[in-house]
Amino acid sequence: MLDIYTIIFLALAVFIFVRLRSVLGQRTGRERPPYDPYSRDTARPPQPASDKVVPLPERPVTPPGAAAPVDEPPQAYRWEGVAQEGSANAAALDEIARIEPDFDAKHFLVGARAAYEMIVTAFAAGDRRALKDLLAKDVYDGFVAAIADRESRRETMESHFVAVEQAELQDVTVRDRSAQLTVRFVSKLISVTRGADGAVVDGSPDTVADVTDVWTFARDLGTRDPNWKLVATEAAQ
Repeated sequence: MLDIYTIIFLALAVFIFVRLRSVLGQRTGRERPPYDPYSRDTARPPQPASDKVVPLPERPVTPPGAAAPVDEPPQAYRWEGVAQEGSANAAALDEIARIEPDFDAKHFLVGARAAYEMIVTAFAAGDRRALKDLLAKDVYDGFVAAIADRESRRETMESHFVAVEQAELQDVTVRDRSAQLTVRFVSKLISVTRGADGAVVDGSPDTVADVTDVWTFARDLGTRDPNWKLVATEAAQ
């Protein structure tokens, strides 16, 4: 026989069990395992993609310590202002630079301008020694013959440059490692030739003449001698 207190406790236990069951529910076999903060795989489960999400392009990853890529500007044309791009002269200059990588066409023109002034001045003064280092043998022989003829008539010559206005590369050829560069000079020059008595026999000491000369300089490429020598002269019309 159960006393009244036992019946009350049993009824209370049944009531508590029913309440817990309604709150906690029953095991179905699909329950997720408890979260383990020390587990290696702590990634969240993938979320379904939304139609409104627009994927962005991936940015290139620069390795640690490597410099970020920089867009390099296009290189300038090597013979700018000297020879037209794609021309035969440009191809010949490329061949010279292939044999002598340090070749600079603009530097050559500066030297050619200086040589032009020195040769004209030395010829007027009859300075054979200065001419010998600047002229090829056959050109030197012609200059010396002209000086000797002038001296035989006891004539003297004076030449003074007012300006060399232009030194333009006109033609370039390379044959068997021998290069020839033809330059067109435009200058203003005062030149006068006097006889034995001092009288003017040619030119004028007061007149500035416009002179255009076409000269060709040559040298063997790949040799130790860096000097270009005058191999041909022509008075342009």
